[in-house]
Amino acid sequence: MKTNPPLRLLACQIEIPAMTTTDERDAHLAVSATKVRAALRDKPADLVVLPELSSIDYSRAAFENLHDLAEPLDGASFECWRQIAQEFNCHVAYSFARVVDTGTYICLAVVNLAGDLVGHYDKLHLAQYGASMEKEYFSRGDHLFTFEIKGLTFAPIICYDLRIPELTRSLVLDHGADVILHCGAYFRDTSFATWHDFATTRALENQVFFLSLNRAGADYGNSKFCYPWMDENQLPVSFPQHDEQFLNLEIDPAKITNARETYSFLKDRLPDYTKLKS
Repeated sequence: MKTNPPLRLLACQIEIPAMTTTDERDAHLAVSATKVRAALRDKPADLVVLPELSSIDYSRAAFENLHDLAEPLDGASFECWRQIAQEFNCHVAYSFARVVDTGTYICLAVVNLAGDLVGHYDKLHLAQYGASMEKEYFSRGDHLFTFEIKGLTFAPIICYDLRIPELTRSLVLDHGADVILHCGAYFRDTSFATWHDFATTRALENQVFFLSLNRAGADYGNSKFCYPWMDENQLPVSFPQHDEQFLNLEIDPAKITNARETYSFLKDRLPDYTKLKS
C-alpha cells in the first residue's frame, strides 16, 4: 500500500517553433528553460515534464535536418535541463531526437536533482499515419525505462505508444508503474479526436495516474491529466485548447490505493486468457 506524501508535478504544455538549425534549437531551449524557471519560482515541483520532442519542431522540414538537430544523450538538451534540475532541486523529464551509430530515436530522458542522467526511453512504436512520418526518419526503441521519485514509480511512453495497450499493461503489472508519463506531439489530424478516449481508458483499466501531455500551438494543445479513478466527482484535468500552460499537479498515492481497493479490476484478472476454450 502506497503511504507516501503527494508528489508535486509541473506539466509543461509548451509551444515549439519551426526550426531547421542547431542555433534555432538552442534558442528554443533557452526560451523554454526561462519559462520553466519562472513557473518553478512561482511554485516548486518534484518533477518537471515536457512533451514529445520538446527540443525540436515536429515537421518534415525539421526531420530532414536531423543531421543537425539530433543530439547525443549528453547534448544540448541534457545541458539545458540538468541546470534546471540542479537549480530547483527537482527531476526533469524532457524529449529530443537522440542520435547514435545505430540510428536516430525519439527519446525521453530524465535528469535528477544532482543533474545526473537517470535513464532514457526510446519510442517503441513509430507512427506513420495522419500527420506523422516517423518511420521515414527514426528507428524503433528496444527497451523500457522506469524511475522512482519519493517512493513512486514513473514510466514514460511516447505518443503513438498510447494506442498499444500491452505496453502500459506491462509497465503496471510487470514493472510496478504508479504514474504513466505519456508525452506526445498530437497534431489535429483524423486521429486527434480519439486520443483522450485512449488516455482515459489506460488510466482506468490500469488504475494509475496518467499524464497525457501535448505541445501547445494552433494545431496542438488539449493535454489531459487522468486519475486512477474518475467519475462525476473526480474529473480529469484539462489543459487549454491551444495556449501554453505550466500546470501544477498533485500525485497522491492514496488515490491509487483507494481506486484498487474499491474497484478490483486488476485483482479479478484471470492468470491466462490464451488457454480458454472458444
